[in-house]
Amino acid sequence: MLDCIGYASPLYALSLKEFGDPRELAHCGGWILIRQIAGTGCRDAMGCYPVFACRDWERLHEDLQELGPEVVSLVLVTDPFCGVPPAYLEGCFDIVKPFKKHYIANLTYPLEGFVHKIHRYNVRKSLRLMEVEVCLEPIKYLGEWLTLYRYLIEKHNIQGIGAFSPKSFEGQLQLPGMVMAIGRKDGEVVGAELTLVQGDKAYGHLAAFSPLGYRIKASYGIIWTMLKHLQSIGVGVYDIGGAAGIKEDANNGLATFKRGWSNGQCLVYLCGRVFDRQQYESICRERQAVDGDYFPAYRSPGLNITSFTGNKLPDCPTDQ
Repeated sequence: MLDCIGYASPLYALSLKEFGDPRELAHCGGWILIRQIAGTGCRDAMGCYPVFACRDWERLHEDLQELGPEVVSLVLVTDPFCGVPPAYLEGCFDIVKPFKKHYIANLTYPLEGFVHKIHRYNVRKSLRLMEVEVCLEPIKYLGEWLTLYRYLIEKHNIQGIGAFSPKSFEGQLQLPGMVMAIGRKDGEVVGAELTLVQGDKAYGHLAAFSPLGYRIKASYGIIWTMLKHLQSIGVGVYDIGGAAGIKEDANNGLATFKRGWSNGQCLVYLCGRVFDRQQYESICRERQAVDGDYFPAYRSPGLNITSFTGNKLPDCPTDQ
């Protein structure tokens, strides 16, 4: 199987260039986005959305030493499979806070043994109502995907980087390792999921459904089919992602849904570092920003800054 580099791919960073200038971290093999700080001559940086991934986490500190003169601050969310202890992250960043639990499916076990019985019931029901295709060239369905995702944006009022753009998706759907499972009922596309394969790991990237797709519970049959495909190509672990929103709520609907597909959990961390403390504090003073729930504080949406792409620091439990 092709050993793809997933979220650490330069092509993935390029697909997000509307939100910042892609910058390679040469020692660890990851990518970040450099952004202008509105109203200043300064720049800051963020990890690629939704998680920062790299080839060698233990060399990240070398890149941060070199990055310092270029930016005021950096914020990122760790890859759930990064494999480095919080102590290492604390040596690299000023802020290291538990962000979310990501639900993980260990695909070396049969799905029938750990997928929740209600999920399996909905799988059977949805697969009687639709057909699911696994496509290794998802760019063929760019138009269908944009239609589905447009509905998701409207349904959940998605804004900022998470809304992406048609141009961004055009790049993402051509990434090595990007796989789509697409569902149809009577020829009508009712839902699709994008999964990014990186060697023996895979990440549930995005999923979107039509109103009909929601009614027939298309997500169950589509995810089941995707997981079966991943098992067939030797993927060992699959990151289903975390709950919606900022604060951890294990009882919200999406968390319950994702937990039903999992047999493990990983904690991801939100990490922030200030490289130029004097400039950071100066910008915060100008905007009357106070360090608290957001990092960097000067990008808090409460300040009504047009160019904001912020990262909320959650009040999450630390147990895994």
